[in-house]
Amino acid sequence: MTGNILAIIQISSYYPVMESNVDKAIKFFSGGFNCSQAMFAAYAPLFGLETDTALKIACGFGGGMGSLQNTCGAVTGAFMVIGLVFGKWKPEDNESKTKTYSLVREFAAEFEKINKTINCRELIGCDISTPEGSAKAREEGLFETKCKKYIKDAALIIERLIATLPDTV
Repeated sequence: MTGNILAIIQISSYYPVMESNVDKAIKFFSGGFNCSQAMFAAYAPLFGLETDTALKIACGFGGGMGSLQNTCGAVTGAFMVIGLVFGKWKPEDNESKTKTYSLVREFAAEFEKINKTINCRELIGCDISTPEGSAKAREEGLFETKCKKYIKDAALIIERLIATLPDTV
């Protein structure tokens, strides 16, 4: 038994621990990217999309889509991950469209179960579309506390969905 533990310690010290995708999403957000960019960029490279392209695609979805405070950017970023993995890309492939829509609804229901809503304004609790509301959110640390939580929640749900993928995807 002791030999096995020593072998594990030796192996784990030789190989660096890989950063989780959840941690990557938080790191993107902490590094200055919006909630949607953080989610999409953390996962896109796993499925063949370059990080810089993912960041550009997701840019307009932050703050509830362009700071309109509609659907939370962490949620829309997760929807883009679902689309990237399962989405329809051939005109005749309606099965993929159906699967994607189903997973989007499943994701939204799970996120709502945890957070009561997928609406950015309701999640944050103030209007960030105005300079005053945005300043209030910064002063109160809402982006740092609330938004990071929502990104983590979204990433954990995506992790669960990805874990169910067949090896052939």
